[in-house]
Formats: sequence, structure tokens, C-alpha cells
Amino acid sequence: MNASSLPAAGQPAPPLSLQAPPLWRRLSCWLYEGMLLFGVVFLAGYLFSALTQTRHALQNRHGHQIFLFLVLGAYFVWFWSKGHTLAMKTWHIRIVDRLGQPISKLRALARYLLSWLWVLPPLGVLSVTRHWQESPGLATAAFMLWVVFWALLSRVLPQRQFLHDVLAGTYLIHQAPPPKAEQTRKWWQL
Repeated sequence: MNASSLPAAGQPAPPLSLQAPPLWRRLSCWLYEGMLLFGVVFLAGYLFSALTQTRHALQNRHGHQIFLFLVLGAYFVWFWSKGHTLAMKTWHIRIVDRLGQPISKLRALARYLLSWLWVLPPLGVLSVTRHWQESPGLATAAFMLWVVFWALLSRVLPQRQFLHDVLAGTYLIHQAPPPKAEQTRKWWQL
């Protein structure tokens, strides 16, 4: 990057591309996020069980679900308002508003609530029809079909963003990794 490619003082920065990273990269990030969340959910579940003296998994089940919902909400709102989660940083994905700035905590909360559209519709249908009790494979297939539909829906939405991002006014964008600084050789390296 040379001096002529930088905007002069007082000049607006060049427009930021709000085009989403490729779908395969966003879904890979989603899967990696799920693996990282295993630790968050495990620790939160352990903390809840210890604080409430829960001895059986069905004891305080609804309180446990609400607690995990709040813990996950705090996790995502905090990290999204900073620009990315660990998984997003690993996959060079950043979340911004329409101006390219980190999103506010309120917008991150809206995105968190809207992101439940990934899982709630198939679970709602299955709980009403009670088919998941007779065939767990049907529940898994319904969930996977919904996720595929939700992901492919991004192909027709503006800037190829997910529907919950469009509704929340957020954008997932590619963030290039920082350039590596040149290392000087140590005296023992030849």
C-alpha cells in the first residue's frame, strides 16, 4: 500500500465491501463456533448445577435452559459488539454495521435473538407434531433440511448475507489477516 492509495485527511474512506465471505467459510465458522461453545455450555451447566444443587438432569430443566440461553446471549453480544468471536477471528470473518463499524450491543442482542431462527422453526414443528419422539432420525433430518434451506437462502439475499443478518442490519465481511512483520534473524540462526 503506497501513500497515494490512502485517503487524504478529511476525505471519506473508500466504500467498504459488505459482500459476505463464501458460504462454505461461514458454515465452517459456524461449526467451529459450535465446538468452542461446548466448553462455554459445559462450564455454565456445571456452574448452574453447583449453585442450584441440581442432582438430576431433569431437575430445574427449564431454569437450566433459561440460564444457558442468557449465558450464550451474553457471550455472543459481548464478542459481536467487539467485532468477532474467536471462531470468526480464526476464519477471518468480522461482523459490522452498514458503515463498516463494530455493531452496538443492542444490535448484537437483536442479531442473537434473530439467529434463533436457525433452530426454532424445525424444533417448533417437531414439538407440535411429536414425531421426534417416535423417530429421532426424522428430527435430525428436519433440522438439517432447515439449516440447508436457511444457508441457501443467503444466496438470494442482499450481499449474500443470512436472513437474520439482513433483519438485524448486520453484515459478515471478510477481514484480511494482518500482515506478518518481518523477523530479523537471531545470531544463532544461519
